[in-house]
Amino acid sequence: MSVINQALPQTAKLSNEEVLRYSRHLIMPEVSMEGQLRLKQAKVLLIGAGGLGSPLALYLAAAGVGKIGIVDFDVVDVTNLQRQVIHSTPDVGRPKLDSAYEHLKSLNPHIDIVTYETRLSSENALELFKDYDMVADGTDNFPTRYLVNDACVLLGKPNIYGSIYRFEGQASVFASEQGPCYRCLYPEPPPPGLVPSCAEGGVLGILPGLIGVIQATEVVKLILRKGNPLIGRLLLLDALEMKFRELKLRKDPNCPMCGPNRTIHALIDYDQFCGIGPEPAPPPGLSEFEIDPVELKKKIDRGDKFFLLDVRELHEVDICKIPGSYLIPLGQVPARVSELNSADDMVVYCRSGQRSGKAVDFLKKAGFRKIKNLKGGILAWADKVDPSVPKY
Repeated sequence: MSVINQALPQTAKLSNEEVLRYSRHLIMPEVSMEGQLRLKQAKVLLIGAGGLGSPLALYLAAAGVGKIGIVDFDVVDVTNLQRQVIHSTPDVGRPKLDSAYEHLKSLNPHIDIVTYETRLSSENALELFKDYDMVADGTDNFPTRYLVNDACVLLGKPNIYGSIYRFEGQASVFASEQGPCYRCLYPEPPPPGLVPSCAEGGVLGILPGLIGVIQATEVVKLILRKGNPLIGRLLLLDALEMKFRELKLRKDPNCPMCGPNRTIHALIDYDQFCGIGPEPAPPPGLSEFEIDPVELKKKIDRGDKFFLLDVRELHEVDICKIPGSYLIPLGQVPARVSELNSADDMVVYCRSGQRSGKAVDFLKKAGFRKIKNLKGGILAWADKVDPSVPKY
């Protein structure tokens, strides 16, 4: 039985050191000794030790949540440090779980930290979730969000949700008996590639701190059984304007997961559900529309005549560019195709090769035949040709 619903065991108590540590909680009538003991008995599972997972883990550990589980399989990258504050520069290259464990134990040695170095999947989610009171979702992709939601509904566990993008964030509490689940809000995932990732679109480094702290607050409120949690409410943050808005959410009676006539009774293939299947075998002739950075450098050195098209955004050009390139951001390519000559030899590039691949596909349909996508984008150019080019 969850600590949220069960009575505290009579043997539960705090040591003198814990009383001193949590004294600012204990003197609050909304927390008091009973509430702090509830925190000590609570078990919370965090999905991800990244941008949202960092403030979640740090503040739940500091608050005295007795058992914190963390699921992650990634390593610390230098680009993480702009927002993933549980990791430090010396941790670059280490598993995120190792870094998080050390920081949390250093912050509060009185709690239990359990790490699961694995990718969350339909095969392991129910087993991982079953012994925890609630799950806090700090992921950044749609397949895992639907997986977390469905596993929480099946097990009757609250799903403390957060998401971030650039200057905007969302938070809510899903999968509770009283309120809707994530599928009630988003019955279908967006088409693959429609919503850029943080790697492609960016995120204000402070934003996951704001949303992660809201998630941590909701976790603590649920454990304490105090206040009005974000059940049936979606909190929207525009950090650029520093404005909060709230949308009322209702259970969808036709929800296939939590509705009275549910059609989903087990976990499914979430990559397939979100349209992210295994990479198909390349069709014949696809390789002729790609060029390796080394080959591009040879073309430049030989003085070959060709048109080099950059489809990134203007602010990305300020970071780095390949000399001699012409900028048309991907979203403007259809409207500005008249600026391009289909008779020219053309090479198209972006940051990683994804956006330029879309541009090449579009231009091929528009009649361009002598066109190639720079494989791996300017990141591969920095790796293989010019190490002085900054990577971002």
